[in-house]
Amino acid sequence: GVMEKLGLGPEVLLRENPRLIYARLTGFGQTGKYAKRAGHDINYLALSGVLSKIGRKNENPYAPLNLLADFAGGGVMCALGIVTALYERTKSGRGQIIDASMVEGVAYLSSFLWKTQNLGFWDRPRGENMLDSGAPYYETYKTSDGKFMAVGALEPQFYEKLLKGLGLDSDKLPSQLSFSEWPEMKKKFASVFAQKTQAEWCSIFDGTDACVTPVLSFDDVASNQHNKQRSSFIKNDEEEISPRPAPLLSRTPAVPSLQRDPFIGEHTEEILLEYGFTSEEIAKLYSDKVIEINKPKANL
Repeated sequence: GVMEKLGLGPEVLLRENPRLIYARLTGFGQTGKYAKRAGHDINYLALSGVLSKIGRKNENPYAPLNLLADFAGGGVMCALGIVTALYERTKSGRGQIIDASMVEGVAYLSSFLWKTQNLGFWDRPRGENMLDSGAPYYETYKTSDGKFMAVGALEPQFYEKLLKGLGLDSDKLPSQLSFSEWPEMKKKFASVFAQKTQAEWCSIFDGTDACVTPVLSFDDVASNQHNKQRSSFIKNDEEEISPRPAPLLSRTPAVPSLQRDPFIGEHTEEILLEYGFTSEEIAKLYSDKVIEINKPKANL
């Protein structure tokens, strides 16, 4: 209701421009009991049902940072809605209002979980299934230097290569799908991974399809050989590292700026002057704390 209070609600603006696409991105959506409640990623994730699936055995569910509901179920799904509405407008010539709920966005994102419930993927308690840290071959393991390796050897042919790299004989081990043996297998895998450094394991599994990769820190990703070859990470003029825009388009790839990120309020005055505000009006807005102005200081 904030935009309505300002006289800028979708009904008003769509009367001015019927082709307008008006996106409303909120946690709980525009209607329903929770519509006007405060919340954060963890709350939206909880209400979607997805949070109940995330966590280890005998531990509380945990939210994986705020990536799922905020950015994936929220930002990305809202952006997809805008793209869809833009495409529809080429046919109808009309805009529309997008009600993007982070609860519904992350729930829809989890359609795979819903559609595979009867296939045996999720019929065990949290933390005991194939993809939620239950399986020994879909897990992270600590190395002797305190780093970690990620293992995702789901298919039998990949699992065989995993065992070969670990120096284990498959004939002397339980079946890959022997659920009751998974806890003991995890202990065995953990003890083996703990005997070598991350670099040593990378060398052992290099060039194989064992689905074993290092868990890279933010400090290490840019120097990783694969990431370097694809220029997956970029540096700005202050040597700060960030991901390159993705996905990569063949004909019109994004051209990222290599300048430092602007300070909050750095360009406020410049933009308002461009839009016709006077210096006196800008000063008044600043004194009334309507806007923020933050000009960088010279390093002399």
